[in-house]
Amino acid sequence: MSFRGAIFDLDGVIVDTVPLHFEAWKRMFSGYGKNFTFDDYKAKVDGIPRLDGTRAILTDLSGEELQKAASKKQGYYLELVDKAKIEIYYSTLDLIKELKENAVKIAAASSSRNCRYILEKTGLIELFGTIVGGGDFKKGKPDPEIFLLSASRLGLSPDEVIVFEDAILGVEAAKNGRMLCVGIARKGDTHLLKKADIVVKDLSEVDYAKLKGLFKA
Repeated sequence: MSFRGAIFDLDGVIVDTVPLHFEAWKRMFSGYGKNFTFDDYKAKVDGIPRLDGTRAILTDLSGEELQKAASKKQGYYLELVDKAKIEIYYSTLDLIKELKENAVKIAAASSSRNCRYILEKTGLIELFGTIVGGGDFKKGKPDPEIFLLSASRLGLSPDEVIVFEDAILGVEAAKNGRMLCVGIARKGDTHLLKKADIVVKDLSEVDYAKLKGLFKA
């Protein structure tokens, strides 16, 4: 195996939109009488398509009602995004730049349909050779389709790329696709991402040489 590509999840890896997503989910679910906690967010909706996340909590709604609820969440999220200054994880940007200097191809992959919009808003879109967002694939995480598609668009095979994820289902998706994976546990809850090949609190803890070593291992 050779290290030729890197796939970065968006929310919680490249940018800190997690608080905005959580607030939008919480606001939407409260309208249906659900007490939605951050633990619920990490375990049940983080990193998966909006409709799947809605279904994970509102288990008794019809298909049409689920679509309406998911649309409400999207509306709340966009309201928050328009008002907020989105925090960028500069350690992630430093790593991306180092990887590009070593001829590693870079992709952004997110279950969110807002992926391209967020990257444009933050001025980061030019860093990525390809962008895969919600609507580009059919099966949500932990199915590996999102990452397999990303690798394919980079012109690479799964064993040539490494995935950077902060969500439980995202890590599982990467491993289901037989890809190396770096789990990012910013709050120190490393046990949640134990299926990753390595787990760090921040991407300042890894560099090109360390990642290349994972392929040799």
